[in-house]
Amino acid sequence: MSSLSAISLFSGAGGLDLGCEQAGFSTRAVVEIDATARATLAHNAKRWMPGLSCEAQGAALFDDITMTPPGLLLERAGLRRKDATLLHGGPPCVAFSKTGYWLPYKREDRDEKATLVDWYAGMVAETQPMAVLMENVYGLLYKRSRHHLQRFLGHMDEAGYEMRYAVMLAADYGVPQIRQRLFCVGIRRDLFSSEPARWRFPWPEQSHAGPHETRRLWRSELPPHRTAGEALADLREEDNPPEPEEIVRGTYAEELRAIPAGDNYLFWTAKRGHPEPRWEWRSRYWSFLLKASPDAPSPTIQGQPGPWVGPFHWDSRRFRTAELKRLMTFPDGFEVLGSRRERQLQLGNAVPPLLGRQVAEGVLSALRELGAVGSEKAGLRLAA
Repeated sequence: MSSLSAISLFSGAGGLDLGCEQAGFSTRAVVEIDATARATLAHNAKRWMPGLSCEAQGAALFDDITMTPPGLLLERAGLRRKDATLLHGGPPCVAFSKTGYWLPYKREDRDEKATLVDWYAGMVAETQPMAVLMENVYGLLYKRSRHHLQRFLGHMDEAGYEMRYAVMLAADYGVPQIRQRLFCVGIRRDLFSSEPARWRFPWPEQSHAGPHETRRLWRSELPPHRTAGEALADLREEDNPPEPEEIVRGTYAEELRAIPAGDNYLFWTAKRGHPEPRWEWRSRYWSFLLKASPDAPSPTIQGQPGPWVGPFHWDSRRFRTAELKRLMTFPDGFEVLGSRRERQLQLGNAVPPLLGRQVAEGVLSALRELGAVGSEKAGLRLAA
């Protein structure tokens, strides 16, 4: 078992946990409130998270961060204060996502789930890991939500951490999905031997390039974004069985079938020249009747899509669980438990393990450079 111990908060199905495990960290304790996601974690722990031993799965799997004493979490993880190498997790993002912002309680900043970011910071302050890694929607940078990010960074500063953050597009790092997220990383200041304010975090090197929203120029020397078709190409039929829920029926089924791969409801507008338009231009969310293309990365996989919210498969059906795992870069052998809806929720809310691994490798590299882990003392990266 690795000595690089990790504590996981808001773990979901374990996407960030898998990425951190792949980077060399060992998950010792988990906090996740959703019972089905907790069952998924326990079911897969022996193979994918051996630090959560069979004996410890029940003891170190907690269900509610607001009811979890930090001392008890450390005790059951076999750790003491300042022992953990990394604490990571993604507090629920619904409070900061632009989706549903038309709801008054979101506009008026009355979403109770926004406070869970504070609980994350509180757990860091009490457990004092060497490093922290927090993932969330990039909507935290919007003007209406940025005060939550600033408050979080303020709490982390008070807890003694030097923080850095960046928005990353998953497709730029080999994930076959256009998924943009905010990552915040930090190192405990007592680990620095030089001025921490000049520290630069070693963010992952971009490995792929391609279009995104208004992006018109990208690095032509890099391989193009991995496509959804490439990700699913070698998925064997026996490993990707049809699911009853994949069939699309009802109000807009015929309209969906008519939409070309890579397009959405705008196909049915007069502005596009449709002879029998069904909708006005930009009268719906972009994801309405959105269909993925095999020749491009998948649009963002959502945890709770409405009945006509995509992305749909280019064959005019829902993606199957095995396909969702590929698009999220989960291992084929990782079993996601629950109903079809619960599996979509767990996968759509997860961090792609491939992206999580690359950020976690940066955390490990930073700790090694500081001499906090490993046998060799290394120098601090300083800004020019």
